[in-house]
Amino acid sequence: MAKKLLLLFLCCISFISLSQERKTLLSGKLIDSLGIVKNANIINIDTNQGTFSSDEGNFRMFVSEGDSLQISSIQHITKKFIVTKNILASQPLTITLKLNTYVLDEFELKKHNLTGRLGIDLKDVPNNRKDSILRDVMDFSNVNMKIVEGDDYIDKRVRPHLVNTDPNSTFVGAGTAIGMPFKYSERLWALRKKLDRKKAFPYKLFSELGEKFFFEKLKIPVENYFHFLEYCNPLGIEKLHKENNLLEIIKILQKESVTYLKIIKKE
Repeated sequence: MAKKLLLLFLCCISFISLSQERKTLLSGKLIDSLGIVKNANIINIDTNQGTFSSDEGNFRMFVSEGDSLQISSIQHITKKFIVTKNILASQPLTITLKLNTYVLDEFELKKHNLTGRLGIDLKDVPNNRKDSILRDVMDFSNVNMKIVEGDDYIDKRVRPHLVNTDPNSTFVGAGTAIGMPFKYSERLWALRKKLDRKKAFPYKLFSELGEKFFFEKLKIPVENYFHFLEYCNPLGIEKLHKENNLLEIIKILQKESVTYLKIIKKE
């Protein structure tokens, strides 16, 4: 009797195992309120097998009764359901997904009086004070580059004497004093080159470091830009710039800006 019961028990287990392993091909179609849903992922959570919907929204996959399916898409809310006898019997399925709603951060839309005509609207746009001051400082539109200045300012004590002697004329007599019109030329040109470099230094430094460094990071007022450079000049920033030591210049400017801002606030 015991042997018959054991044999019957084994048969039941085999039958249950066979029924669980039996797979059924499930077919369906995915839609939403706008129409067909394509490229959606359909995953069998129990078997970790999956597929995706075609361009017509159709899909097919093997499932067993009791399996859990998950359907997901970027634009839709994820949907899960369990495979039942009714689902297997009512193929092909039509599954409707709900569109996902994304909430944007609030923003304020301000009213404006723009007409859409660039020439008129430019007059109504408020000017940035910092930009306007800087634009005035850096404006060279009124400078005529074709005009050669008569003479740079040089101390009269070091100014070379004007000699009217014709350098091409022949020397007359032995022991006669000879005029040397180019005696100070080399020194004069070296001095002029130094002055030109001194004039160009503030503009080159501004171009290399940018307005954010001076006006936002160091908080130097725009109208005090040149004055701030003169304040730092005794520390040799022009010489460092000539040596391309920009990193050391930045350290000096950052350190000295703290003291400089305290000084101009007291004034």
